[in-house]
Amino acid sequence: MASKISDDWNVLRHGPLVPLSDNLWWVEGDLPDMSLKRVMTVARRGDGTLVIHSAIALGDKELRELEALGRPAVLLVPNGLHRLDAPAYLKRYPDLKVYAPRGSRAKVEERVRVDGAYEDFPADDTVRLETLDGVKEAEGAMLVRSKDGTTVVLNDAVFNMDPKKDVLGWLITTVMGSAPGPRVSRLSKLLFIKDKAAFRENLRRYAELPGLVRLVVAHEKVAHGDDAARALQRAMTFL
Repeated sequence: MASKISDDWNVLRHGPLVPLSDNLWWVEGDLPDMSLKRVMTVARRGDGTLVIHSAIALGDKELRELEALGRPAVLLVPNGLHRLDAPAYLKRYPDLKVYAPRGSRAKVEERVRVDGAYEDFPADDTVRLETLDGVKEAEGAMLVRSKDGTTVVLNDAVFNMDPKKDVLGWLITTVMGSAPGPRVSRLSKLLFIKDKAAFRENLRRYAELPGLVRLVVAHEKVAHGDDAARALQRAMTFL
């Protein structure tokens, strides 16, 4: 995918900007040359500015809707594989502050400027970041507090999608063990989960968060309500 990364605003097919809560929005879009879908999550901080997690280049209508929500101020690049539209966002919004997990920073910086690691992010009462344990600091979590409760936003640490039938999709979802979800994929365990017990403790802690109302992951399905805790608990069984 690296050869496709540029600072051009290249809009692939995507869905609408879906409100999940009073300060949280979600977009699902295509990936080049594969059937998997990717997800962008947008959170609005207490000061009215926007935090964009795993950016997707939007069409004109959705881009106007995004900008009407607040000023894009922070771009989170959640690992070295989710860089596709990051350069385009930084070109369009040059004042963005870019953050990436410490263990993925070097890979992200091959394509886009990074201003800090997740622990450098200025948290407030609505949005904070954590680095996950047991994953070589390669991934983290965004926790968003809304009027209806708390949302946990992960990346490739947990997958929640259905198997695919095309060749590449079948390889990723079946051979690499990424579906059916929710689950921790075989590929994730091979690439970056080095301490399963420590990582399992992260998922347990998130599942037991008071007021947990939502789990968002990088690829496809959102788990709502009690399903959010159940999704995290099920994912733990794959470690």
